[in-house]
Amino acid sequence: MILLLLSLSPISTYSMEEDASKENELRLALYKEMAAVTQVPWYTLAAVDQYEASVRRSRKDLPKQEGLIGIYFSPEDWYGALNPKKEGKGYPLSIQFFEGMGKDGNGDGKADYRNDKDVLYTFADYLSSYGASWENIKIGLWNYYKRDKTVSLIVGHMKLFQKYGNVNLQDHAFPVPLHSTYSYRSTWGDARGWGGRRIHEGTDIFAGYGVPVRSTCYGIVEMKGWNRFGGWRIGIRDINNTYHYFGHLNGFADDLQVGQLVEPGQLIGSVGSSGYGPPGTSGKFPPHLHYGMYKDNGRTEWSFDPYPHLRAWERAERKAK
Repeated sequence: MILLLLSLSPISTYSMEEDASKENELRLALYKEMAAVTQVPWYTLAAVDQYEASVRRSRKDLPKQEGLIGIYFSPEDWYGALNPKKEGKGYPLSIQFFEGMGKDGNGDGKADYRNDKDVLYTFADYLSSYGASWENIKIGLWNYYKRDKTVSLIVGHMKLFQKYGNVNLQDHAFPVPLHSTYSYRSTWGDARGWGGRRIHEGTDIFAGYGVPVRSTCYGIVEMKGWNRFGGWRIGIRDINNTYHYFGHLNGFADDLQVGQLVEPGQLIGSVGSSGYGPPGTSGKFPPHLHYGMYKDNGRTEWSFDPYPHLRAWERAERKAK
């Protein structure tokens, strides 16, 4: 029995990767189909969908995603708050009468908030009423979400999808080269005293001064500069609404700027011991990279333990090599 399970493991893994690839192809085809109909760029629809799918995964008050599309409409928003019918398929004219948002996207004459095409077309139709320019899209997004941070995250996703031309941007890299000398263990939640009592919101990767620090993901540089706790630091936001924090750096990569798009493994800085004081303070502790991860769920942001992710990325990169 053990031999049988071992023999099936590679096939199972390959099947999962194949299924994910097929799902990405289907999602991309849906985005492009609705873009052709509504003139809203496909990468805008992909960005909104990616944002909302990530929010769904991080919140318990929203239903789990059932189909390919992660955009969620409550029955009240879909059918209209005063509409007595708030389940199953509704007729577009009735929904419109009660000022609901639901539209028919698959041509069956009905609007179902659980149907991928209906949902994607409904959101695309909403955005198209503002126009297809980036500025008009941002206005439409703000009027829908009423949150500056959400608009910023979606626009960042748009830039990534537009640049790379696909929606499969989930690859990761370990933050320092595997051939370098480094060590780390789980330190998230440990007590810290400098600047007041607080917990350690990350994992410390100890390495020598100047060891390259690399982006762990596809993302956009959201923050760069000095922090009295983290010293010279960089913050990168990925397409899962996760903020990757790199602290105590010795310096930054040449020409790295806020708003720049980065890839897994791309050089962003080097290991140092900066922090715990005014700009330029260094040497108050051994050189190391403080690596943290923070999740935005559409309402707030919190830190979570990056150690399991670091271990997984390290193993995957070693296996790939």
